[in-house]
Amino acid sequence: MFKLASVFVASLTLSAAAQAVTIFTANLTNDQEPGGIVPTLSNGSPRPVSFGNAVFTLNDARTAMTFSATVFNIDFTGTQTADVNDNLTAAHIHAAAAAGAATFPVVWGFFGAPLNDNNPNDVVVSPFANGVGGTITGKWDAPEGNGGTTLALQLPNIEAGRAYINFHTTQFGGGEVRGTLLPIPEPETYALMLAGLGAVSLVARKRRQKGA
Repeated sequence: MFKLASVFVASLTLSAAAQAVTIFTANLTNDQEPGGIVPTLSNGSPRPVSFGNAVFTLNDARTAMTFSATVFNIDFTGTQTADVNDNLTAAHIHAAAAAGAATFPVVWGFFGAPLNDNNPNDVVVSPFANGVGGTITGKWDAPEGNGGTTLALQLPNIEAGRAYINFHTTQFGGGEVRGTLLPIPEPETYALMLAGLGAVSLVARKRRQKGA
């Protein structure tokens, strides 16, 4: 049984090596923005809280990062609601070489200005057919970046947790909803966990046999 588990773990490890992409996720919320974000209508009445999620996939060669971000209760077209406060005006990735600042510089824009997904332009904006919000997909290619930066230069910051995705609205030009990019465990991690569980099971089995 243990031999079979070893073969299974080895196959998982080989599979992981063959698909050595890095995946990051971001949970977008209002409370990650500095200054206390409380979405309201133009007349001061409350409007629904905005939120979302995003997934980023860095390829094996580390030359491109695709993403898909879905955001709720931000107007992607300017016509999903009657009010203008929730209108989406821009969306970017921000990053910095050091933590501590409340706001990091824009390193790659994919909606509004600056627009850096342009070599080539891979952005696809898909507003919800019903409801308020939508999904944006795109790809940060190697030559792209804001202010002279590139994906390669920003990868150390992204991998260190010093990057976030930010959606800006008419009401909150500095950002209404944001989420820090965080890596998810690589497949190799799960393989090692399974190997550890297999070893523990083997030890427990041997102890039971001795007890018998």
